[in-house]
Parts: sequence; structure tokens; C-alpha cells
Amino acid sequence: MLTLKGHVVNSLSESEIWQNWRGEFPVTETYIYMNHAGVAPLSRRVRDAMAGFIEDATLYGAVHADDWAEAAEACRVTASRLINADATEIAFMKNTTQGILIAANGINWQEGDNVVTTAVEFPANVYPWWCLKERYGVSTRMVPERDGRIYVEDIAAAIDERTRVLTISHVEFASGFRNDLAALGELCRERDIWFVVDAIQSLGVVEVDVKSCNVDILAADGHKWLLAPEGAAIFYCADERREQLINTNVGWASVVNPRDFLNYALTQKPDATRFEEGSYNSVGLYGLKAAIDLLHDIGIPAIKARVLELTARLIAGLAAKGYRVITPKANADRAGIVIFESERHTPAEIYETLYTENIITAERGSGVRVSPHFYNTTSEIERLLEVLPEV
Repeated sequence: MLTLKGHVVNSLSESEIWQNWRGEFPVTETYIYMNHAGVAPLSRRVRDAMAGFIEDATLYGAVHADDWAEAAEACRVTASRLINADATEIAFMKNTTQGILIAANGINWQEGDNVVTTAVEFPANVYPWWCLKERYGVSTRMVPERDGRIYVEDIAAAIDERTRVLTISHVEFASGFRNDLAALGELCRERDIWFVVDAIQSLGVVEVDVKSCNVDILAADGHKWLLAPEGAAIFYCADERREQLINTNVGWASVVNPRDFLNYALTQKPDATRFEEGSYNSVGLYGLKAAIDLLHDIGIPAIKARVLELTARLIAGLAAKGYRVITPKANADRAGIVIFESERHTPAEIYETLYTENIITAERGSGVRVSPHFYNTTSEIERLLEVLPEV
């Protein structure tokens, strides 16, 4: 059972409340869309918010620019609530990679330092760290997964006295495994190293608490589980870490009094907005705010319960049909991603079979990735299982 906007709902039923939220997503009229780990469709309210900004800019130019600035600050506040941060700790980026680059390029490295990460990270959380080798003599240690999991003890074993950073995805894109941020954050505090988190595959579907998990830096674009447009990302830097991070991209918007254009004064802003070097993607922020507000209206605990229920049914059905499920089965070890493979059919064959039935998934490595969100239904899960070929 879960509580949603004051109603008690059985998460296994196709409740009226869930159906009302489903109506927010026109994509459901055409597809069974289960690729939220790739690029998510937009809701009606996100579309309307972005269309409203475009209409304003079309008819009035920048006459209402003060309203745009107010919308950005409102977005900052609602984003901070999502991760239990303060608004002073939130900056807006164009993507997750930009946030990771700020971390990688901003630490005061010494030759011989090292970074610890996993061997199954998305490239956005690999290449920024690899580039430190030639520039600073900083090495990157890649911890392998075992049986589709990343073990905290393996991470701990890779850390030594020259480790400066642990950087990891909250949820791994190629397996769906959900890392234990609390345990990893405690490990970082004990060793006095930076804890950097790529949260793009978790933010919007499971709880993220940067304070209780001792996260120093977090980055997440909006176009996956946040159900927002591409190009509008959240960057978090803990207040107590900000002055320790060298800002390598100082621009006109990074300084105090940024609109006193000819009074040059290189005094950076006292909060995370110092990392916002120039103008905003305003239409993207209008969409991002509307998307996060929608998630707040439902509540992340309710969304998490719903998605874990759907994916549990999917995992059971896949196993019953003889498919090998790569994603861990325990609720605590996963979020919204389920990856499976077949010895008989290639990922491309399975993907095409589903696509011809208007079921949208993704090929990933040796398997197929399915990633439903809260507005998907149990009947859609059953339809996917029905369409899959026998193994």
C-alpha cells in the first residue's frame, strides 16, 4: 500500500489516481514507452510551461526577463528540495557531463593522486577523470563489478592515501544496480576524500539525500527520470566544499554584480551560482521546474514504490519465460532499470520485435534495457512479456 496525495492506493491496481497521472503523458496514446533511462517523453505540463516561455519571448522579446529570472530561482528551490540541499548549493548546467567536468577540473590535484570509480560507468563519468593523467599525473582506478553488483568493500580496497575522489553513478546504466550512497559517503568521510555522484539514473525515481549520504558534488541532467527536457541539468556542490573547488570556467555571470558590465571585479558569487558562467537555457529551466513540481506533487516515495512494483512484475515474467535478468532482483539493489538477455535472440532482434509492437526499449550491450516510469501500467508490462519471443 502507498499514500498518494491523501489517498491510500494499492500499487498493484490500475487505480484511478494513477490513470489521472497517466493522462499527463500524450506518448501513451501511441507507444508503450519504457525507455526513461534513455530519453523520457515530456508531460503536458512541461510542454505547456516551455510553450508559455516561447510565446512570451516571441511576442515580447526580453521585456519580461525579470520573470525569467524569478522562474530560474523558483526552479533552484524546487530542485534543492528534491535532494535535501539548500538553494545556495544548486547551479544549473547544460548536462551531467558539465557538472562532472567542474568537479574533475576544479580539484587542486598533485602528481600521484588518484581517482576511484567503477569499470562500468557511463563515459561521462570516465573521460573527465582520465584526462587528468596527462595534465596532472592523476590516475583512475576502475573497480570491476561482481555478479552485476558493485561491492562497497571492493571500493574500499581500491582507496589508498593518495585517493582524492570517489566518483560513481547512483544507479549503473548498464546493469540497473543501485549503489549504496550512504555507505559510500561514510567511507569518503572516514578517508577525507571527495564524493562525486552521477545521479542521472536515479533522480526522479528513488530518494536522493545529499546531506545524509555525505555527497560533495552531484550532477544530473533532466531528460531521463526527471521527465524534463534535454539541456537542463542540476549541479550540487556542498556549501562547505565550494571554496575548496577551483572554478575553472569563470564567466560574466560568475561574479557579484554581474550586470555592472564595465565595473570589472573578479569577486565570485558566494554560492553555487558562481559555476553558472553565462546565460541560462531559460526555456529548459521552465520545463525543468514544471517536471520537478510534478514529481513533488506525486512524491518520490510513491513513485519509487510504483516503479519497483512494475519492475518486480517484469523481472518475474522475464524469468518465467526463460530470459536471463542481469539486474539484481532485490528492491534495495535496483531502481527503474531492468536489463535482460537471451541466448537465442540478439538484443537487436528483441528490440525490433518490441518496436514493431510500439513498445519502446533500448539495446544495451548484450541485452535489452527496459525502464518504465510511474505512469506505465501493469497491463503494459504484461503486453511486453506477451510480445517477447520464446527462448
